[in-house]
Amino acid sequence: MKTILITGCSSGYGLETARHFHALGWNVVATMRRPSAAPLTASDRLHTLALDVTNPDSIALALERAGPIDVLVNNAGIGLFGALEHSPMQKIRDIFETNTLGTIAMTQAAIPQMRARGSGVIVNITSTTTLAPFPLAAAYTGSKTAIQGFTRSLAHELAPLGIAVKLVEPGYGPTTAFAQNTEIRLEDVLPEPYWSYAQPILAGMAEPALFTTEADVAKAVWQAVHDESGRSHFPAGADALALVA
Repeated sequence: MKTILITGCSSGYGLETARHFHALGWNVVATMRRPSAAPLTASDRLHTLALDVTNPDSIALALERAGPIDVLVNNAGIGLFGALEHSPMQKIRDIFETNTLGTIAMTQAAIPQMRARGSGVIVNITSTTTLAPFPLAAAYTGSKTAIQGFTRSLAHELAPLGIAVKLVEPGYGPTTAFAQNTEIRLEDVLPEPYWSYAQPILAGMAEPALFTTEADVAKAVWQAVHDESGRSHFPAGADALALVA
């Protein structure tokens, strides 16, 4: 029975991916900063662990407690929506520390055991903001675009070792906490003249014609993990699929 470790499982894509793999018979290690916050019921095949992907000691301890893993899913991330001019630089640093450096640190820490076994899959969850410009998300897009390039290069580096590296690219997920965990009020990052520009964008986000659900991402991760064709990109969600079409 294979084991998957998923970061950022307290809600959203990570939570649903943990449930999906568990329901299909996998051992699941669901990690998050505060395990008590996750609506998951522990079982003999589902374990929750504390993990802060920005803390090297936390990463090392979580991987030690998880034991051997076959798949790593780098899902932990935070969003930031607003005008770059008014986005606090510390929050931008936080975005890159979690979304970019956290993904790189988790990957680096998981490689040795996969290399020793000669097998493994690493799935990095990014965003369709990396495929087409999305307004008022410059810092967030930058943090995810860096992982696109990182993944493409790393896939070549690890393929001879038997390790696959994949990208899952969700579209807009209105039911997720995309920007709720940045502790920034929208009015603070969208003063005039940006507010007038942002209004129709926000209206479109409130009633999107196409969007991505948590289940869409969980299914795309499953597909990426089981892919044997060498495919590297897995768009997730109706809007993501429409974009790449």
